[in-house]
Amino acid sequence: MVNRGLWMFKPRIGKRVGRFGVLHYLCAVLVSAALFAVLFMDLIELWVTSLRMNKVVEPHAGVVLPQSAPQTRPEEFLLMPSPLVCQRAKPYLITMVTSGPANQRARQAIRDTWGGEVEVMGLRVMTFFMVGVASDPGLAKLLIAEAKERGDLIQGRFLDSYRNLTLKTISMLSWARSFCPQVHLVAKVDDDVLFNPSALLQFINKSQNPYEQGDLYLGRVHLNVAPIRDPHSKHFLPAGAYPPSVFPDYCSGTAYVLSRSALLKISLAASASPLSTPLPPEDVFVGLCARTAGVLPSHSPLFSGSMAVPYERCCYQAMISVHHIPPREMLHYWADMHSSPCSWISIRSALGLCKVRAMLGASSG
Repeated sequence: MVNRGLWMFKPRIGKRVGRFGVLHYLCAVLVSAALFAVLFMDLIELWVTSLRMNKVVEPHAGVVLPQSAPQTRPEEFLLMPSPLVCQRAKPYLITMVTSGPANQRARQAIRDTWGGEVEVMGLRVMTFFMVGVASDPGLAKLLIAEAKERGDLIQGRFLDSYRNLTLKTISMLSWARSFCPQVHLVAKVDDDVLFNPSALLQFINKSQNPYEQGDLYLGRVHLNVAPIRDPHSKHFLPAGAYPPSVFPDYCSGTAYVLSRSALLKISLAASASPLSTPLPPEDVFVGLCARTAGVLPSHSPLFSGSMAVPYERCCYQAMISVHHIPPREMLHYWADMHSSPCSWISIRSALGLCKVRAMLGASSG
């Protein structure tokens, strides 16, 4: 009887061990998958976004791009650096920061951080600020003094307002095309963005030959965005100004990068485009001009777009652009980012975790 009892008892233990073994195995698989997802969150995002992007170039029917646009003249700008500034410095990358006339603190924070860099990875870089006309005469005088002292302000002949952001971008593209024709890369950045030229050049160097970008229009790509038809919205765009139900894929206006050939084609398309009233948002307008010119946007998860990304030193070392950064935080973050380099595993894990936190923050908001 004893032997029979033992014989009946053994299989039960085996079944329990078997069940626990399967559970341990499943837990190990889930933990490994979660770790993999965190470490390669940016690559997963890139893959998913790429699957949803429209890869077909469909220029507007009947639109013929001019072979050349009228040359922009210095007198078209109220303020600007020397017309020979790029010819003398020969920059590889110029960053055009769109800024409001009153945002002196933001401009100074940029000059004291990433905008103050003159060489990155052995390549010459320069930063300029694009503003419009200030409605306050006192502020207009301050801009003149700032331009003389700093030599990095460009002021177009249009009132600086939210409705004129598209005009600001058109003016910015024209200036870069005319006065920096040999530049390899042009970055458009808002003045509340922490931009990382080193991360940008590392990204491009890994993805392709940095001297042969082709038509590069790089940023955080927005997909299947519908025009807002609500007249009470500041983003209102009536069907008469833009009849289609969705915009073409376009890069977030917080920060995007154009290669020399893409800058030329998009700028020519912008100069040939009939401007509707009201104008589309500036990043949508650039996307429309890019589609007209046959230039497809490229998505990079290292651009935050409009999403707020919580600060983490190793995460920010990898990000190309991060939005919603006030001047004081920009100074602090930039100094801390460069206090010590992060290891590969630290960057991968920090990048994944801060992206998860950003997405959770966006969904809760």
